Amino acid sequence: MANTYTQIHIHFVFAVKYRAGVIQYRWKDDLYKYITGIVQNNHHKMLIINGVEDHVHLLVGVRPAQSISDLMQDVKGGSSKWINDHQFVAGRFEWQEGYGAFSYSKSQLPTVIGYIQNQEAHHQKKTFHEEYLELLEEFEVGYNEKYLFKELE
Repeated sequence: MANTYTQIHIHFVFAVKYRAGVIQYRWKDDLYKYITGIVQNNHHKMLIINGVEDHVHLLVGVRPAQSISDLMQDVKGGSSKWINDHQFVAGRFEWQEGYGAFSYSKSQLPTVIGYIQNQEAHHQKKTFHEEYLELLEEFEVGYNEKYLFKELE
């Protein structure tokens, strides 16, 4: 769009279904590259991506031409298909339904980038469940804990 100028930075967080720790070190960098390609093909800018065995964090400079929900559908659907096509996990890989999306100003980006870079160290002290609840509370996002995490049945 001509004469449209934006600066929108969104921190996305999403987990493997049932928070299963199946993202393995040997293929996670390839997964991150694949997700980055999806983001870039949708004309957004990946600032950083990282995570651990059971979840992923993305910091994206978002263009307003695509909705956040459509971007996340492309990222999660495309990456699930890629993981399944490569048979990286036993059985069928799925991301948990939903995601977190948190906005930051440009001045906050160095802190958020550092936080995402240090996921491995961070999760030696805190579970994904604890981290996600803290983000929701910090951003004053209302939630019903009953619906936050799908449990293995």
